Amino acid sequence: MKQAQAMQDNLKKAQEELANIEVEGQSGSGLVKVLMTCKHEVRRINIDPGLLADDKDMLEDLVAAAFNDGLRKAEEVSQQKMGKLTAGLPPGMKLPF
Repeated sequence: MKQAQAMQDNLKKAQEELANIEVEGQSGSGLVKVLMTCKHEVRRINIDPGLLADDKDMLEDLVAAAFNDGLRKAEEVSQQKMGKLTAGLPPGMKLPF
């Protein structure tokens, strides 16, 4: 039971750390950038000024693509960090306990 409590404490600590880890999603070869945490909190959006005069639909697509890229990167970092803590657990085991 002590091991379970220690693992739960470690998982909670890792989740708190993920709130401070930032990833950057990009689209349009870096013309649109989204900075977000691994807890999916958006911190900043950067749009190249040259895009502002372009097609509105294209800009919206680039923003969506940058968000999706950021979400994928955040998920990868989260899985790596949490995977280290949950290694060895039986498949399908629900956490927290």
